[in-house]
Amino acid sequence: MQLKEIREYKGKIILITGLHIGAGDIEMHIGGTDNPVIKHPFTFEPYIPGSSLKGKVRSLLELKAGVVGVTKGKPLSIHQLKDIKEEKIKKEGERIIKLFGTSGAEEEEIKKYGPTRLSFSDCMITDDTRKKVAAGEIVLTEIKPENSINRITGTAENPRFTERVPAGVEFSFKITLKIFDIDEKPEELENMLLTGLKLVEYDALGGNGSRGYGRVKFEFDSDDINKKFREILPFTKN
Repeated sequence: MQLKEIREYKGKIILITGLHIGAGDIEMHIGGTDNPVIKHPFTFEPYIPGSSLKGKVRSLLELKAGVVGVTKGKPLSIHQLKDIKEEKIKKEGERIIKLFGTSGAEEEEIKKYGPTRLSFSDCMITDDTRKKVAAGEIVLTEIKPENSINRITGTAENPRFTERVPAGVEFSFKITLKIFDIDEKPEELENMLLTGLKLVEYDALGGNGSRGYGRVKFEFDSDDINKKFREILPFTKN
């Protein structure tokens, strides 16, 4: 197996609505928030972990491929491919395995599918966003109060304060795709990656997507990739 090419996909993620990716901080601070966003430990700027973007893209692709019935909600593995009977779904599953990898694979299976093709970098705020913050045009975080409504009394209950990155903030992203000599149709792998990112635009990134959080837009540095991405219609029937 020989590495033939590494393709780079760079650009920015533009927040259309507020984004919340939790920091896992369970400590309560007086006058603080119940649910802070993840921040860089030195700059204290919010960022999007590469693992969050990768996990969302993979989960949406697996939903679209129709493999979740076999996986029972867990990431698709090579062993579970054997339980997929429909050939079209199985081929989609194989491409997902090639892109994202799998754990617990045996040597012969690794030789067949190869190592993980995709690498997702952490997404930091853009220089343009930093300039706008310095000029006082935008802020990097906001606190959104939320509560539940008692169905009988109509009163608000259980107030909760969630920190999120507001709409308009932009993050830089970089994704790399490895192409090996065993990849007969590398364009299919690229198309699946772009389809996964388009699905994120349709859905949401981070938490509380059902409440309107996490709507994003991807813009690529490459005009050709940007055009190709905009033309993708994930649910068009063949």
